[in-house]
Amino acid sequence: MTLTRRTFLAAGTAAAAAGLTGCGSVGSLGGKNELSMWTWVGSVNDGLISQAEKAIPGYDGMKLAMTRIGSNYKTKVLTALAGKSLVPDIVAINDDVATYFPNADQFHNLYDLGAKDLEKDFLPWKWKWGVTPDGKMMAYPMDTGPTALFYRSDVFTKAGIDIDPAAVAGLAPDWDAFIALGKKLKQAVPGSSITDNITSIYGYRMAQLPKKYMTRDGNYIGDQDHVRQSFDLAVRVVKEGLSANAQNSSDKNAVVTNGKLVAYNGAVWWAQLGPKNAAPKTKGLWRVTAAPGGAGNKGGSFLGITKYCKNPQAAFAFISWLESAKNQAQAFLDPVLFPSTSASYTDPKLSAPDPFFGGQKIVDVFADSAKKYPGAFFSPYDSIIDTPISSELVNVEASGKNPDQAWADAQHQVQRELSRAGAI
Repeated sequence: MTLTRRTFLAAGTAAAAAGLTGCGSVGSLGGKNELSMWTWVGSVNDGLISQAEKAIPGYDGMKLAMTRIGSNYKTKVLTALAGKSLVPDIVAINDDVATYFPNADQFHNLYDLGAKDLEKDFLPWKWKWGVTPDGKMMAYPMDTGPTALFYRSDVFTKAGIDIDPAAVAGLAPDWDAFIALGKKLKQAVPGSSITDNITSIYGYRMAQLPKKYMTRDGNYIGDQDHVRQSFDLAVRVVKEGLSANAQNSSDKNAVVTNGKLVAYNGAVWWAQLGPKNAAPKTKGLWRVTAAPGGAGNKGGSFLGITKYCKNPQAAFAFISWLESAKNQAQAFLDPVLFPSTSASYTDPKLSAPDPFFGGQKIVDVFADSAKKYPGAFFSPYDSIIDTPISSELVNVEASGKNPDQAWADAQHQVQRELSRAGAI
């Protein structure tokens, strides 16, 4: 089936008209000498924000006023943009940045503010994700989510497997070899799993691919082989008995705490949310190596400057300062945001050995993944495509649904949702 760009372009045109009508008639949030910023908890380094709250670097007459929104963040941002009322000067945007593109004309083109001069400092694929299909830079890169294989060295030793990261990577260069390794682990240590659930395998395999659900010219490709193969891979891991079938957050934490999850393909942020949070007593037992199937990325954020911003140049000075290589390295320490600037990877703040991972310099693994990731095109419709597919995979694992029927039902639901959205 083929998607048209009719709705996408129409929405962008409508947003442009709305943005021009509202621009100048509605003030942004905050006083005339402060820049208002919305973000969510855990998206920025508090120390850096504290500096900007005193004075924007290079703009001593301006300061930052930041608001952390705890829930329904995206809904609140889009509602403010739609109402053209009380709109913040700067907004953080998650990795679903493409879903904001229909509203791109309510944001400043960062190329007009000097962004082009800084492009060379960033990972090329990350930079491109903030640029709309018509070449407007709507969003400035923040962090990334490079992926790798986490594993328990003590369990691997018990199974007679060399725990050296290079050796493990050599044993599982692809997904077939990783499944074989998982079966060996389970035979030696009964109950071992190599994923928390079926959708993790699917999501991380998709996160490695150079294409996703749509092409740039509006063709739907979510029913093609690369997606079906990822779907089938996830099903296969379940059928081999290698998934922990942990479907909610508490269960996911439990399989890390109780040691059932002995290997996991995850993004860099999982180190903190997974073992360091759920199993602190396993300090020193974890290692990281290249993921089977190649480099990938899952997660990462952006910053946009709205059309209602009272001082766009000061806002750009702030976001470019906040996301400099030096400051991104600082943000890796707290709140563990992996940089999108390559120069950060050699900063001592990142390159220090991590005691939780047995003294391994894990930044090297994730930096290599970030640099090798091929990038992929994300469309405004990806979330409504991904949701039915992931839901049907859960039905396969949790309810024993026939995989072929689950695939067919997922595709039917995708077509219905895209039709409802006016995309087909």
